[in-house]
Amino acid sequence: MLLQSAAAAAGVASVGPFVLREGRAASGSVKIFSWAGYISPDMLADFEKKTGVKATLTEYGTNDELLNQLKATGGAGFDIIHPTVDRVPNYVEFELVQPIDEAKVKWDGCLKSSVEGSAGMGGVVGGKRYFAPADWGTEALAYDMKKAPLAYGTASYGDLWAPANAGKVTVRGHSSLIGIALWLESQGKLPHPVRDQFKDEAKARANFDAILKVAAANKKSVAQFWTNENEAQGAFRTNGCVIGQTWDSSAVALRKEGLPVRFVAPKEGALAWMEGFAIPKKAENLENAYAWINWFYTPEAGALYTNHSGISSTAVGAEAHLTDLNKQFFADAYPGDALQKLWWWPIQEAWYVSIRNEYQDRFLAA
Repeated sequence: MLLQSAAAAAGVASVGPFVLREGRAASGSVKIFSWAGYISPDMLADFEKKTGVKATLTEYGTNDELLNQLKATGGAGFDIIHPTVDRVPNYVEFELVQPIDEAKVKWDGCLKSSVEGSAGMGGVVGGKRYFAPADWGTEALAYDMKKAPLAYGTASYGDLWAPANAGKVTVRGHSSLIGIALWLESQGKLPHPVRDQFKDEAKARANFDAILKVAAANKKSVAQFWTNENEAQGAFRTNGCVIGQTWDSSAVALRKEGLPVRFVAPKEGALAWMEGFAIPKKAENLENAYAWINWFYTPEAGALYTNHSGISSTAVGAEAHLTDLNKQFFADAYPGDALQKLWWWPIQEAWYVSIRNEYQDRFLAA
């Protein structure tokens, strides 16, 4: 399984130094377009120290922001992007990315299960790989352990809508609808299995009609909708929220600040996603893009990433270098059989994203 890697991975050594084809040392620059809060200054400095390549970072807040930026430039402007795997087919459809030259990637540094698993999740399209796994994480339940305590095994997406939490909830529009869907499905109250709605427009609309009815009836419970990392954290930090459906990275950041916020997978399964690196069609520094990927696939780089962001790296051996807080956060978030119950996002094709956004807008306007 993707996540059962710690013991097997611990003995793998760092790969280096980093060299390019024909024995030339890496030099020049690489332009990275990644999620806000994911790549730290320490990571950029370590990459430059190890490779001789100067990395410049531009950040975005959502997958749609990334896609729209690349569509506006026709795949130009950056050498590395950081999409979620289920959205990669969107980039291929619009001819914004190029296939990865797999011979240039040090795959031994990446968890084998993530490389293999990502193929059917959107990383391989038309027999060509466009995606190098970088990390995986979840969206689940963040909660104030004093004001809205939860426990694994009973915690549910339905807890968001409990009367005691009214006016103190934070969620993201489109993904909270899936949380409601899984809650309804577990009660036998959804017209079709949740996964079927990603494959068939009629089933998608039938499900979303049922989901929206519940969402609209409970909208008064939402104190703040979030769309990015800063907003999700701010909901707890300054806006009075005590429970929410957030990313793992949001909750670990608040925990690092000493706030009584914890994070746990609900009994229906945490929403799991995988992100990774893709190379835009018009990348100008191609060799340095591969240098970035190969640097990332070292234990030290993977640990720098996870210790900074709270998101689990796919780099083999990274877990041996994690801080105690990050190790404890992981144990608290995924006890028992939580890792076996992860709900991995299916491929979201363009037609589905359009419908999803339609119902999200109706929820926000309700």
